Amino acid sequence: MPEGTLPAIKTLALIGAGLIGGSLALALRARLPDLQVRVFDLVETHSRAAVQLGIATQACGDPASAVRGADLVVLAAPVGALPALFATLRPHLADHAIVTDVGSTKANVLVAARQELGSAFSRFVPGHPISGAERSGPSAAQPDLFRGRRVVLTPVVETDASALARVTQVWESTGASVFLLEAAQHDAVFASVSHLPHLLSFALVDELAARPDAALLFSYAAGGFRDFTRIAASHPDMWRDIALDNRDALLAELDAYLGAVQTLRDRVAAGDGPALHACFDRARVARLRWAEGGA
Repeated sequence: MPEGTLPAIKTLALIGAGLIGGSLALALRARLPDLQVRVFDLVETHSRAAVQLGIATQACGDPASAVRGADLVVLAAPVGALPALFATLRPHLADHAIVTDVGSTKANVLVAARQELGSAFSRFVPGHPISGAERSGPSAAQPDLFRGRRVVLTPVVETDASALARVTQVWESTGASVFLLEAAQHDAVFASVSHLPHLLSFALVDELAARPDAALLFSYAAGGFRDFTRIAASHPDMWRDIALDNRDALLAELDAYLGAVQTLRDRVAAGDGPALHACFDRARVARLRWAEGGA
């Protein structure tokens, strides 16, 4: 899709110099060459690398220094770190600063933001770009990561309309398409299509790696295993926080999946070929239909 109108921002504060935050900064700097990007990352070498890689123009030693005077503050840290960040940053935000995040859960993030941001809460626009990868750190950032992808925003009644419009413009300028969801609906949707698959991938790799013959098993693993387990290489800190933050929705999805697996086990044990075939065929058709839709 064509990239949107350039957002009117002069200074971006980036808290977290990983794949998502770094890619957003690169995409914006490609279109706004005079944009000042101040970065803070808990890993000091990441902040320095972000400057060396052209993601940021200045590395800051603390988050407060990064956000002072910034027009836009992007919190690209694990969702478990956001409540403390909101509290830390609140006294240092400019009166006009717009704050957004890129986390994979939204309901609890909104609760924390409402509690900690005070009057700045109206200028907080919760966001979630649907474009992650298993790689992490500044070196994983790429300026075209969001082109043709979806970004979900979950504003609430208090959200300032101009702040929502500005964050929408920021994402559209990267080539992304912006969609709005209610926070609880967002968390339920992504528990099923993102959080559950990650847990299943982690669980399979961990279980096989713990076996005495793990080296033999991995030596024969090929395309199917690679496709299913690619996301098990994702950052454990981030996914631990997501699993705990979206606990209720994820537990419901795990229970439903366990029921489906038990049904398959029963059919394998009973030698019920027709039932297995019917399940596999329904799944095949659904997967092909989804792939053809380009979602």
